[in-house]
Amino acid sequence: MCLTIPGRVLSIETSDPTSPMAVVDFAGVEKRVNMIYLPEAKVGNYVLVHAGFATDTMDEAEAREALRYAAEMNEQIASSPPQGTATASQARRDALERKRLPEVTQ
Repeated sequence: MCLTIPGRVLSIETSDPTSPMAVVDFAGVEKRVNMIYLPEAKVGNYVLVHAGFATDTMDEAEAREALRYAAEMNEQIASSPPQGTATASQARRDALERKRLPEVTQ
């Protein structure tokens, strides 16, 4: 499954033309992103980012809608975990418990 995240370009560094980098704001989280595939992108543009690379541009309305939708999904997931599922740490403890050998007594 592929996931792209929209963000707004805050700055672009082009001193190395083989690897132009940008600082991109993802709803308050700033990350460095490789801009090699979008040489036409400008500061203020919204870009889609996948695996650290900006892959496409989008308009502000689309970006805000995508970020709003992602925030709603996160809230829904956080507030109602699926029934009958254990946390990852509980699943590890259960697996270790099943593998534990009986203690040898003298």
